[in-house]
Amino acid sequence: MDLTVISTYRCNSRCSMCNIWKHPTLPVQEIGLSTLNKLPDGFDNVNITGGEPTLRNDLLDMCEILYPKAKKLEISTNGLRPEKLETVIQRFPNIKIRISLEGFQQTNDRIRGERKGFETKMRAMARLKELGGTDLGFASVIQDENIDEIIELYNLTKHEKIEFATSALHNAFQFHKGDNWPYNRLRVARQIETLITEMLRTNSVKSWFRAYLNLGLIRKILGQKRLLVCTAGTEFIFVDPWSDVYACNVRPDLLIGNLEEQPWDRILSGDKARRVREQVAACAQNCWMVTTARTAMRNPRVPSLPKLRPLAWVINNKLRVTMGMPIRFQKYINYVDIANDSTLKRKDYSSGDPIRRKLSPKSAQPYDEYGPFNNR
Repeated sequence: MDLTVISTYRCNSRCSMCNIWKHPTLPVQEIGLSTLNKLPDGFDNVNITGGEPTLRNDLLDMCEILYPKAKKLEISTNGLRPEKLETVIQRFPNIKIRISLEGFQQTNDRIRGERKGFETKMRAMARLKELGGTDLGFASVIQDENIDEIIELYNLTKHEKIEFATSALHNAFQFHKGDNWPYNRLRVARQIETLITEMLRTNSVKSWFRAYLNLGLIRKILGQKRLLVCTAGTEFIFVDPWSDVYACNVRPDLLIGNLEEQPWDRILSGDKARRVREQVAACAQNCWMVTTARTAMRNPRVPSLPKLRPLAWVINNKLRVTMGMPIRFQKYINYVDIANDSTLKRKDYSSGDPIRRKLSPKSAQPYDEYGPFNNR
């Protein structure tokens, strides 16, 4: 159903949870428009991401190609180049845009290594609303450093009448690091309960199902098994800047093919794809990212409808909240089974200290450097 196109590994943020910006791709290496044209029509959701996709000079051209291929085209961005997003919204007002915002001014700028990042993002959002954008929102990675501001951020988005997407810290091979674990898992997990309850109090069906997605984040943060079986490689695929096709963006060993070298149908129907799907079925990674979690929640035959399990949870707990009853989180979450990690504090790059940037060779595999990431 869903496709993510990692358009570039260049980035103008210096996030503490991602070192992509230290390993940028060369523009000449990055997936081209002719390759994107090879993708079929009929996707439910296509997400253009990075790195930072607004660093692509041909972002609007990418949208022209991908917009007709999906029911919903999405751009995940840091929002630091609002003029590029304005051009897109003027041409496609219903493109989904999610701007990464990790907190208010000091918190966001510290986590993302940005200067006046919060102000720039708020101005960008106001301008996109002014231009008529119909599907706008902020996206936050929940972590120890911003958990105390998450409810306030959510209230900000409600006030601005925009969406609020959340994810949790996770490790993936393209991040070039392996320390994305919460320092205090229980504290972070418990505070998400309030966010879930607030989402169920709204009149937004989308927010109700986001509440279920956040329930899965609690399990992820605690280091527990995911709520739903992963469908990566079957209902979700991603393409990297070198046109390599992967089942997911966490494990580099789940490579299926290359879009420049093979047609799409052959990539998905080949023996390699079959073996990769078997690996996914046996995977103990227990990811719960918005891309794969959202896909796993939806009915594969009718993507606009949810699967029965999340639907039943939403109906039950929406009724409880409406009647003033608390959600019985202990029914879904084991707060005794908590992973115990020993980790160093993630480095803060907000000071803007100079650093030698390395071009990222296609063969680089931080997965090998750090060892396979486990579910804890």
